[in-house]
Amino acid sequence: MIPASTLIRPVTLGILLLAWLCIITSPAAATTQNPQAAIESHGTLSPGKASSTHPKAEHDNGHGGEDLGTHLPLWSCLPFVGMLLSIALWPLIGPEFWHHHFGKISAFWALCMATPFMIIYRSTAVYEILHILLADYVPFIILLWSLYTVSGGILLRGTLRGTPIVNLAMLAIGTILASWMGTTGAAMLMIRPFLRANKHRQNRTFMVVFFIFLVANIGGALTPLGDPPLFLGFLHGVTFFWTLKLAPHLLCMAIILMATYFAMDTYFYRREKSQLKTNTAEVGTNSDEQRVPLALVGTHNFIFLVGIIGAVLFSGTVDWGELNTLGIHRGVQDWIRDTVLIVMGVLSLVTTSAGIRQENEFSWFPILEVAYLFIGIFITMIPCLLILKAGQNGALAFLIFRVKEPIHYFWIAGALSSFLDNAPTYLTFFNSALGAFYAGMPEAQSVVLLMTENSVYLKAISAGSVFFGACSYIGNAPNFMVRSIAEESGTPMPTFFGYILKYALVFLVPGFIITTLIFFV
Repeated sequence: MIPASTLIRPVTLGILLLAWLCIITSPAAATTQNPQAAIESHGTLSPGKASSTHPKAEHDNGHGGEDLGTHLPLWSCLPFVGMLLSIALWPLIGPEFWHHHFGKISAFWALCMATPFMIIYRSTAVYEILHILLADYVPFIILLWSLYTVSGGILLRGTLRGTPIVNLAMLAIGTILASWMGTTGAAMLMIRPFLRANKHRQNRTFMVVFFIFLVANIGGALTPLGDPPLFLGFLHGVTFFWTLKLAPHLLCMAIILMATYFAMDTYFYRREKSQLKTNTAEVGTNSDEQRVPLALVGTHNFIFLVGIIGAVLFSGTVDWGELNTLGIHRGVQDWIRDTVLIVMGVLSLVTTSAGIRQENEFSWFPILEVAYLFIGIFITMIPCLLILKAGQNGALAFLIFRVKEPIHYFWIAGALSSFLDNAPTYLTFFNSALGAFYAGMPEAQSVVLLMTENSVYLKAISAGSVFFGACSYIGNAPNFMVRSIAEESGTPMPTFFGYILKYALVFLVPGFIITTLIFFV
């Protein structure tokens, strides 16, 4: 058991989060409404983050959001660009300053967007900021925190040497798990054993990058549990197992990336082999004496992991009404899900010994870094998302109008998903395809036809939204977390632009081109 002194801060945080949930969802602060009545009073359904809103609860985003998006110019996205440039450049020009002040820099860009936004658009702007915080950011951080906390209590002990074959097997396992426990869950579960197995290796950077490619992104393409865009499609009528039709696309990308990885790992491993032999000789001539059988410790945390996955799936499959919290309508099931996730994390902290977490090199810095940076990203991203949701009536109309063929859907939906929230990006082009083929038809009927008659368009939207999330550190939730955990463990990671220029463009884009030629031309 963990000593009480080491539990005070994390357990207190969990209790405060639970108290916060209780206060803002109490009768004095929230009222349950009939979904249809709420839709009539607030407007039509509008896209929201799959992990945080049920379709019937998404209408809250329509509170001026769609109209506002038609008026915002592209330059309103400049604070978001500034936020990205800060993440890219500050670690290069002032690493020490960035390490101590990244939270303040994030707050600066958030204020640069929020202040004029609220002055000009007043209550509508306040609503949009509250919406992205309550409906998107808070559930996002709670999910990451719970997965990070629970996976940090699972330790793989023993001698596991990161040879090319072993590493390839771990990447394959993580890629398979990603579709069934989510890219975030699979990444948080697998990254520490992967890093520990390769601690003796000199060239580790490319290994973590390919881990992000495969486990944290591309592996999540087979089920709605894998990635938020697919979960959002599931909530809008795409059947649960339809996404298995993306298996050929996933296999194509996985084979290309794994073959490339294996060739690179084999090359570097052979170069390092003489040094490895020298190190082994220094330790002792009988290497068998150094081997320790593999054993999993903290396995009870898998129960909490299943609880997290079940809570996420539960929140998307039931509709228990809504709560109005500070004017933001969210489903009761969403608040229950968030509460369950916090409880799972707190139980993991209480029931897992401090020694296991210490041996796992567990610390709170990676999740704190993500929390501070992503609040700035989420707030500065508001104009970008509103413009995107405005579709053909917004400042990106010139781009939306040109999306006609599967290849367009794959590349444009994908390119936007590389830097923006891939869930609303998916829904924007999902609705665009429905409007192009089945204008005026009810969604329940048109989605069925899209899955059958024009399935290539839905495949292009789904594959682009999932695959391209690997193109940057902010393309998908676990990317930045994996980077932070890797850096804290001593693995040097490329900068924001270094990741894009040295790895994404070199290894991902050729795979996307091949996928396009095979499936979308």
